[in-house]
Amino acid sequence: MFRHKGETIDTMPVDKLYANAHDSLENSDFAAAEKAYQRLIARFPSGDINEQAQIELAYAQYKDNKPEDAYSTINRFIKTFPTHKHADYAYYLRGLINFDRTGGLIERYLGRESATTRRDQGYNLQSFDDFSQLTRRYPNSAYATDARQRMIFLRNQLAQFEVNVAEYYVRVKAYIAAANRSQYVIEHYQQSPETADALALLTRSYIGLDRPALADQTRKVLALNYPNHPYLTDDKWPHAPSIWRKAIPFSGHH
Repeated sequence: MFRHKGETIDTMPVDKLYANAHDSLENSDFAAAEKAYQRLIARFPSGDINEQAQIELAYAQYKDNKPEDAYSTINRFIKTFPTHKHADYAYYLRGLINFDRTGGLIERYLGRESATTRRDQGYNLQSFDDFSQLTRRYPNSAYATDARQRMIFLRNQLAQFEVNVAEYYVRVKAYIAAANRSQYVIEHYQQSPETADALALLTRSYIGLDRPALADQTRKVLALNYPNHPYLTDDKWPHAPSIWRKAIPFSGHH
């Protein structure tokens, strides 16, 4: 970008410094953008341009694979300017940051209770809450539709994790733990597709616990609501760990 001779981010006026930072962002030079935005915020600690720079700084950090920095920046912005005209985008961006902080595709679908998967569940919950706040506070926002789609995806991911863990507990005959996980899905994620598997696993858990009345009752609920579930014709279901699950597609604004 054109600049006067000898002019640097330490001497540029605020409008030029913002233009310099934004130009770097538009050209995907996220490191340069981050540096320029940070200098602008330090040199000009108030005003509309400062506030916009904070949002764009968070986005630059997010795109530069610095989720911790990006989260810190946007979270501070939301707390400082809760009624800002772009607060809806701030919530959306915070949701995206948390959404992308989880592990890769395989990790999303594994049912192991490792520290990584528990941490990822925490990020999924945070992301769900961010998108929920966006849709609740700003239902007509340009980002609300995408946020709702991501919430459905996250809800199903959260439910699938619990089902995968319940399935593991059934395999190792830890039936109380399996029942608890299955009941959690049924109570908290009723609209997710995983509710059917949770009912089947709960039935198996009750059988393993020698609770035939509860098993029969749960099986009837499964048959009534999900008459084509494989467990109803195969009481050994599931036969193999279910790692890959179908995710609900969503569009992107970022």
